[in-house]
Amino acid sequence: MTNTLFLPELREMLAESDAAGLAEFCTTLHPARTAEFMEGLTPEEAWAVLQHADDATRAEIYHYFELAKQIAMIETLDRTAMAGLIGHLAPDERVDILKEVNPTVVEELLPLVPALERRDIQRLTAYPEGTAGAVMTTSFARLSEKSSARQAIDDLARQAANLETIYYLYVVDEEDHLRGVVSARQLVSAMAKPDTPVGELMERSVVSVQVADDQEDVAEVVAKYDLLAVPVVDQERRLVGIVTHDDVLDVMREEAIEDVHMLAGIAPLEHSYLDTSLVTLAWKRGMWLTVLFLAGLLTALALQTYEEARMTWPWLAIFIPLIVSTGGNSGSQSATLIITALTAGHVSSRDWLRVAVREILSGVMLGGLLALIGYGVAMLILNQEVSHGTQVPNPTTAAIVVPVTLVLVVICGTLVGAMLPLLFHRVGLDPALMSTPFVSGIIDIVGIVLYMNVALRLLVVIAGG
Repeated sequence: MTNTLFLPELREMLAESDAAGLAEFCTTLHPARTAEFMEGLTPEEAWAVLQHADDATRAEIYHYFELAKQIAMIETLDRTAMAGLIGHLAPDERVDILKEVNPTVVEELLPLVPALERRDIQRLTAYPEGTAGAVMTTSFARLSEKSSARQAIDDLARQAANLETIYYLYVVDEEDHLRGVVSARQLVSAMAKPDTPVGELMERSVVSVQVADDQEDVAEVVAKYDLLAVPVVDQERRLVGIVTHDDVLDVMREEAIEDVHMLAGIAPLEHSYLDTSLVTLAWKRGMWLTVLFLAGLLTALALQTYEEARMTWPWLAIFIPLIVSTGGNSGSQSATLIITALTAGHVSSRDWLRVAVREILSGVMLGGLLALIGYGVAMLILNQEVSHGTQVPNPTTAAIVVPVTLVLVVICGTLVGAMLPLLFHRVGLDPALMSTPFVSGIIDIVGIVLYMNVALRLLVVIAGG
């Protein structure tokens, strides 16, 4: 929701050309709060306010605008002014924004961006989406291993204004090969002996990622080693960038949203819900709904196969929703547990046998519990059916069909729900593609087949007895 608290004052200051007041507004608050209070302004008004901030503050406030407003400003305002703004954004931020801007506008803007920043943009946009190269920044501190601690401090002071973080200082050789890492604290501590070479201070065992690594794998590395940033190297171990913790948080949020969408049977959205057109939204939902609808047709066809049994024992239809929903729910639970475990790195496809044994045992316990409840419910319902004139031979014995089926369908549901995500992971697909609605659809068909076959065999035995 737009915060309108300062809108009247901002517009009044703009109308009166109150440069001092606008400059104070841009610098007094945290840039995120400043951007929040400016959300109600038009792109032209927002830019007029930002003219009263220095280049660095202007870029920082702009960074906190909503994406739609950022894009609108770039696409509608003066190209030269926007090129200057882009040049002052962090390398990864400007690349992310330009990917969303109209390509024609980008073509007009790039020649106006300073040459150094333009080459950086072109280099970063060349990396495939979803890789370490696509989320990294080239704004990082690099030191020579031959420098002394004093020289390193001086180098850091010269670089600091253009760096995204100075927590980790990466040490490289003449050809930019990653040699080690040293912290700012270590450098300051070493000033007792200022001539100490950086090569003696640095940690040589550096955790790094490859430029082509999947962004989700990068996030796992940062989380595993509790890093604030991780260096990105090419195949020859040349340092090409770093991925910082804030970028990792964005990746984790993006991946989590994508997984939730797929678990719900929705193709992941590229933009926010409100920024996605109805046609696109309907298409992304309709794709999965069509697949699930076809799965539902298979369930209907499976049920039609046993029409003769349903005609002979019409009361069987009463328990079909109970059986299929229980199987589907147990399968969805298992699928969610395994997908979550895979994402967290707690299990892998190599653990399939242990997972299978655990799920079978879980299925037996859960199925046994539900079978006890189901048998009692089945007897009550069948006795009521008999009182209403329905022909049910030996209701107490016939009710056994329900608990037996429940045990089998829950075991099957837990096993299928666990194995399918592992199978997807094994063949290199996202396990979340095996969404819970899809698992439920599969178990519905299996549940019908199990239920009707158990019923046919048990009821024939009962009738024969």
